Amino acid sequence: MELRHLHAFLAVAEELHFGRAAERLHVAQSPLSQTVRALERELGTDLFVRTTRSVRLTAAGEALVGPARTIEAQVGIVRGIAQAAAAGETGRVTVGFGGAGGYTVLSVLARSLADAYPGIELDLRPQMYSGEVLDALTRGTLDMGIVGLPVPRGFATHTVLEEALMVAVPAGHRLVDAGAVVPQELASERFVIYPAEHGSVVRDATLALCAAAGFAPVVAHEAPDPYSLLAMVGAGVGVAVVVDSTAHLTMDGVEYLPIAGDAPTLPIAMAWQDSNPSPAVQTVTRVLRDVIGEVG
Repeated sequence: MELRHLHAFLAVAEELHFGRAAERLHVAQSPLSQTVRALERELGTDLFVRTTRSVRLTAAGEALVGPARTIEAQVGIVRGIAQAAAAGETGRVTVGFGGAGGYTVLSVLARSLADAYPGIELDLRPQMYSGEVLDALTRGTLDMGIVGLPVPRGFATHTVLEEALMVAVPAGHRLVDAGAVVPQELASERFVIYPAEHGSVVRDATLALCAAAGFAPVVAHEAPDPYSLLAMVGAGVGVAVVVDSTAHLTMDGVEYLPIAGDAPTLPIAMAWQDSNPSPAVQTVTRVLRDVIGEVG
């Protein structure tokens, strides 16, 4: 039994006339009759009583109408789902990110997608460093992700934030009264930083800031995520260089200080593989560009 058999049966059952059913289906009457006969042979019973003047359903034919309509409707649903997915209107897109800035960007993006493309689901993977995101994009375990720029070749990006660097210090620290931190004043401090193995752009920025100020930071401890890093700062373990969106994270015993002068910034972008064929990813990137213009 094929779908065309049920399609032909329903046309005849609803028209009760082979000629009109053939016109409705844009086929000749003889092939339509053969298709219905083939269905009857498959089922082992007549579905229509045919005379020279009329066509009417048998009991078996009456019983088949409801299930046949259900099957045809379900096929229509399947066809619609496939067409929507091919058009990028449905699908799941996995997104890796880290930091408070990533939450802000994805909150705006998720709301816009929910309004315009409710069939697209963002599967969010938080607390991922830039290096981890790029590795996952390369392996294909992520579709998109928030990263620091620049990125290697092979990735498309859309810059979404320009994050200024700040310094998080314990409450009551000697630098608090200065209002802004001159990088050279950090030379005698112990630092809490992110681990090297995850590819943290904030760690790289910390080392670059200290090098430009003429010293190498003394690392007191490494922290796996922003919350742990700030908890260590609040406990007096050391100071930390953070991006300004981190200041949205309230942590007892932590104060945030701007960097004096022309403070360094980190460009933050959404990245994805150029070669990703997913229509849903293409839709998400299009919406992202619409709701968050290129920054910088």
